[in-house]
Amino acid sequence: MSTDQSLDPHTGSLGTSLKPRHVTMISIAGVIGAGLFVGSATAINLAGPAVLLAYLFAGILVVLVMRMLGEMATANPDTGSFSTYAHRALGHWAGFSVGWLYWWFWVLVIPVEATAGALILNSWLGGEQWMWALAITLALTVTNLLSVGNYGEFEFWFALIKVVAIVSFIALGVLAILGLLPGSSVSGVSNLWSNGGFMPFGFGAVIAAMLTTMFSFMGTEIVTIAAAESPDPKKGITRAVNSVIWRIMLFYLGSIFVVVALVPSQELDASTGSYQYVLGAMNIPHADRIMDVVILTAVASCLNSALYTASRMLFSLSERGDAPAAVRRVSGRGVPYVSVLASTALGFVAVVGNYVLPEKLFGYLLATTGAVALFVYLTIAASQLVLRRTLDRENRRPPVRMWLYPWLTYLAMGFIVVVLVMMVVLPDQRSAIVLSGILAAATVAAGVLRQRHGTTRSAVDNGGDTTAAR
Repeated sequence: MSTDQSLDPHTGSLGTSLKPRHVTMISIAGVIGAGLFVGSATAINLAGPAVLLAYLFAGILVVLVMRMLGEMATANPDTGSFSTYAHRALGHWAGFSVGWLYWWFWVLVIPVEATAGALILNSWLGGEQWMWALAITLALTVTNLLSVGNYGEFEFWFALIKVVAIVSFIALGVLAILGLLPGSSVSGVSNLWSNGGFMPFGFGAVIAAMLTTMFSFMGTEIVTIAAAESPDPKKGITRAVNSVIWRIMLFYLGSIFVVVALVPSQELDASTGSYQYVLGAMNIPHADRIMDVVILTAVASCLNSALYTASRMLFSLSERGDAPAAVRRVSGRGVPYVSVLASTALGFVAVVGNYVLPEKLFGYLLATTGAVALFVYLTIAASQLVLRRTLDRENRRPPVRMWLYPWLTYLAMGFIVVVLVMMVVLPDQRSAIVLSGILAAATVAAGVLRQRHGTTRSAVDNGGDTTAAR
């Protein structure tokens, strides 16, 4: 498919200029955000050293979900990813609902990440925070509009900086643990058990921490969306799914182990961040500035991915007749520019709203996304249960296959339901699950009404590329 010529604005195809190295780096560290570098301190405060179990449980769930999604994506690569698969497996209403919920999640990520980046730039250079937030968003919007290759190139370097930062942090941490780091005021691993034990606040605190940590994994599935715009989607997705285990072990469990081993968990300050605190304890010069650069990179990376992902999901919804036809317009470089602009426009509004709306009201908006990750994961599992039967019936064996089907799929679904119930039980999580549930219920109702009106695209049902039936 050529992406150099002008494409029909209603039937144009997306580009395929993402290179293998882009897809690889997106899969390795593309969605590691400020949540790991800063937000992990909140989870550690909740559970103490047992936060390692929280990351382990959340990581196992993500590995299983990625395995299920990888099976469907290697069988039928699609930029709509799990939304398209939900449509095929569960019905029009399911694809409609999960697609719009996912789009809403990433649109609200835009003001959160833009504001976080603006705080850092304001501390360096002064000026109005809202101007910096808009400047960051505008700059990354322009890169997304030029070509998908630009998104991939920016994400490659953003992700590489994060990988180098995390690996360096772990290396310094290991030296400090072994007492081999000159000038470090911390060493050993006694903090794993010396301050009230490994699980000082009980197993309930581990579950509470897991609910916090789980959302730092959100976005792992982006690679299945991005790979559809590469020359060899199946190869990219297979590599990403097969590497997800060691990525979680190294980047999340490895770095958090260093933190809880070297410093008492109760000393961590959520506003300072776990990495920065530990680097300070190691007496690393200019630790605060180093982490500011890393966090700014992570923020820019997540914002870049948010713009990309929201636009592609909106494009896919339009392809299926579930969003206005105008957002299906594609530039000569294969960029769904109307989808990018539409998602960015709402992101701009949300950025401004973050400053002019009462803080409590904006907090309610963010709370509507609190359980979206779990809804997406549950939909992926349910879709895989159905579509695997189709693959087996057709005697098709994609490069990635779910382990111990269907039992591990059922286990993952049960685990997700338990976590959703825990969100209802725990007071700190109750508003998030209630508001997310209300939004999800309204979206599902809209999807059911849409399905009853019979407007759908045969492309989703048949895996082809036909035009909308209107």
